[in-house]
Amino acid sequence: MAEKSGGVQSVERAFELMELIGRAGGECSLTELSAESPLPPPTIHRLLRTLVGLGYVRQLPNRRYALGPRLIRLGEVANRQLGAVAGPVLQSLVDELAETASLAVLDGDMVIYTGQVPSSKVKRTNNEVGKRVGLHTSAVGKAVLGELDDARILKLVTQSGLPAPTENSASTLSAVFANVERVRADGYAVDDEEFEVGVRSVAMAVPGAPTPMAIGISGASDRVSDEFIARALPALTKATGVISEALIGARGQ
Repeated sequence: MAEKSGGVQSVERAFELMELIGRAGGECSLTELSAESPLPPPTIHRLLRTLVGLGYVRQLPNRRYALGPRLIRLGEVANRQLGAVAGPVLQSLVDELAETASLAVLDGDMVIYTGQVPSSKVKRTNNEVGKRVGLHTSAVGKAVLGELDDARILKLVTQSGLPAPTENSASTLSAVFANVERVRADGYAVDDEEFEVGVRSVAMAVPGAPTPMAIGISGASDRVSDEFIARALPALTKATGVISEALIGARGQ
């Protein structure tokens, strides 16, 4: 079997197709996959047929392809492993900053919270584990957007429809891209009551993560001041570095 870059080429191609389906929101047609992939359509069709037979992809009644049920179990195991790494990191952030710390991962055209250590303070934020939130309104989402290229950002935010949970939310493409440029320049993202009134957050992407992800700190707006954010940035830099090293180490094993 042909190999590429030290890996098995057919396996690489199969995972690339599943990644493309995931980026499309979980389902897409053969035509859409052909437009996004450099592979010839017969090769794509052959790989999809194999993945369908294994249960990692399923074909819908409308002939479109979706991610399959066998990935759910793998995802659950991966989430537990990520949680085992992230838990102590998030706890250290809470110990240092006394506000809620969360880990969120890109999930289709949104981000999903996969880990969290809540603050002991009274104010609760609307970002519990398992909740999916907008890329353009949450600090973690904006931090993730800063890691993506413009074409992919345009596709994702167009799919989401740019809902505006509060009057502070970005509701136009120009506003979204202005925020992305700010994130890229600053190296972190701020949600200034854009997802939930009364809540302010700061987040930073995990560098080199195989799936775009970010760590965020959230709390009441009067506590998460600009001074607080300045104090939180070194802690976030350290935390994202620890997660990054753990993920890169796991990939190299």
